[in-house]
Amino acid sequence: MIQIKDLGFSYGEKAVLKNINMNLEEGRIYGLLGENGVGKTTLLTLLCGLKKPQTGTIDVDGCKPYDRLPSFLSDQFYLSDEVPAVNMKAEDYAVTYGKFWEGFDLGKFNEIMEVLENDPHQKMNKMSFGQLKKTYIAFALACNTKYLFMDEPTNGLDIPSKAQFRKAVTKYTREDSVILISTHQVRDLENIIDPIIILDKQDVLMNATIAEISEKLYFDYTTEKVEDALYSEMIPGGNIQVYLNQTEEESKVNIEALFNTVLKHKELIKGIFNK
Repeated sequence: MIQIKDLGFSYGEKAVLKNINMNLEEGRIYGLLGENGVGKTTLLTLLCGLKKPQTGTIDVDGCKPYDRLPSFLSDQFYLSDEVPAVNMKAEDYAVTYGKFWEGFDLGKFNEIMEVLENDPHQKMNKMSFGQLKKTYIAFALACNTKYLFMDEPTNGLDIPSKAQFRKAVTKYTREDSVILISTHQVRDLENIIDPIIILDKQDVLMNATIAEISEKLYFDYTTEKVEDALYSEMIPGGNIQVYLNQTEEESKVNIEALFNTVLKHKELIKGIFNK
């Protein structure tokens, strides 16, 4: 489990994260959402130990990430949005750098590369950006770490590759893993991310499971407009509307509509989900 208490971080005089509190539990694939500049990437780099908290604490199974203990580093992986195009064949890269993770499995790397329809014998500096991104995704999953942090992993992937990515993440991660995926591409991931975390400037607006969201908010797909809807948007064939669930009916959560609802009613949503 990851426990974050009163976490704060600033760049100079600009506070990015302030008094952030949340727990991340095992066996979950968390979606980390938020507008540009709210600190999503900063949070990921703090969790993997690349940055040191300026206030508050991060506890990962009794370890402080910034201590960068070998036992901690070998059981976590951070996949940045920026992936270097090194002058190596993908399989050679995997063999060379996989040694730093105790659980790395070369056979699994090659299997995932096949699922992603990527050539492990191709040089990485000759790959397209999408091919390069898929190589690093395959490597990250093949490291078999308990903690996996991904920053915008579907950027640069075409539509078939996004489906392959979802398949790979659900099939090749550990049952006890804690996966945190920062994304703006919510439609790419809405079938696999659960719970949903929504960051605001120096605040956590929501950290809730899909079931909890469906229990408290109702997502209505209809041609009739509801006057007291918290959020309404026209879609082909009608409207999608979000309002408080007062009848305890279940509905399909639309994460994009959820995100817009939360941004429009920040204090209301915090009051509903942080009781």
